[in-house]
Amino acid sequence: MPAKLSTHVLDLTTGRPAEGMKIDLWRRGAAPELLKTVTTNHDGRTDSPLLGADELTVASYELVFHVRGYFAGRGIGCTFLDDVPIRFTISDAAAGYHVPLLVTPWGYSTYRGS
Repeated sequence: MPAKLSTHVLDLTTGRPAEGMKIDLWRRGAAPELLKTVTTNHDGRTDSPLLGADELTVASYELVFHVRGYFAGRGIGCTFLDDVPIRFTISDAAAGYHVPLLVTPWGYSTYRGS
């Protein structure tokens, strides 16, 4: 697996990729740093890796998935979930990290994918 950080989002209410979900990527620490904000494409993925091999560093990160806004934009009132933060650590900057989100308005799941 090439060194990179990537994500994708699946909308389990439709069984389809979650197109148009806003995601923030933060580097955590004493002074958290917003690295980028992206929006998922038609395949529920970002158009390029969140971090490429030249950008990956050993650190703690947080992906913030804007779930409420995504479902509201589809006419689904999401009064339970708001933003979904996923915190994780990159311990090997030469490895690949894939952090998918499976989501409904009422729950979510994630894992380290390939």
